Amino acid sequence: MGRLNRHLLRLGQALHARAYRFTTVTPLTHQRVNARPENAWATDLAGVFGWSRPFRRETVGEELFALMDSANVLLEVPGGWASAVRWSSLGDELYVHARYPTLAQDAVFFGPDTYRFAQAIDQQLRRQPAGSLRRAADIGCGAGPGALLMAHANPAAEVFGLDINPLALEYTEVNARLAGVGNLRALRSDLLDGVAGQFDLIVSNPPYMLDPQERAYRHGGGELGAELALRIIEAALPRLAPGGSLLLYTGVAMVGGRDPLLEYCKACMAGQDFVWSYREMDPDVFGEQLLEPGYDAVERIAAVVLGVTRPPAK
Repeated sequence: MGRLNRHLLRLGQALHARAYRFTTVTPLTHQRVNARPENAWATDLAGVFGWSRPFRRETVGEELFALMDSANVLLEVPGGWASAVRWSSLGDELYVHARYPTLAQDAVFFGPDTYRFAQAIDQQLRRQPAGSLRRAADIGCGAGPGALLMAHANPAAEVFGLDINPLALEYTEVNARLAGVGNLRALRSDLLDGVAGQFDLIVSNPPYMLDPQERAYRHGGGELGAELALRIIEAALPRLAPGGSLLLYTGVAMVGGRDPLLEYCKACMAGQDFVWSYREMDPDVFGEQLLEPGYDAVERIAAVVLGVTRPPAK
């Protein structure tokens, strides 16, 4: 766990005090909204910290400008400034994450998938027997929303936000402190390699696209972006405590009416004692991806939720 970025935390606290809110949209929607002539420059805080538009100093005021400077998130652009980070709302909390466009190799993801992931976790937590969640992990935690949701709901539990990206861990720490969460540890880990023991709940929202630049937040690897999801399943199932569950939210490229992740799960679970479920949360997401190389035969990308539970000890 790294050192808390207190300057970034103070910026988040200042935005929270100003009742700032922003819902992060898909990159295509973001691009189209920002392309409107009236949106060339930010005129409010959402334009600065949500839409990543250039702004003039008076738009944010001296206090926020000084906080941005202290946090080292000011970018000088022709005629003004821009924010090096975005802040988005999820429930009552704010999350710092990568600015738009997310071009950097260490960009920290937050977007529409985050909201669907949060819905799936909320449903899982409502099903979780009271007091049964003592140890939990979010694999590839990014900005930390999955880990924070589990930590909030179970203050006595030990919760880990795991990621290979140091910037993601820094942002997770800021977001946890901003939310008043004290039972979350952000640790560098390749899947679960950086932590020992078993878990009552493991969640993950891995990247699932084919990205030519192989940016960690976006590139799933393997055939049509599915490799990381398969690795997470293989790593997580042996680490579930009796009665423990894996919740995997991801996207699947459908080809010829086939769902390759569902086919994998059927083969993987055959002959095992795990109880599992699988559903499409959204049948068609990120349609613009079908124009990219490698997606010539893909009919759609579906957002799916896999749940796997190890039977309780007898």
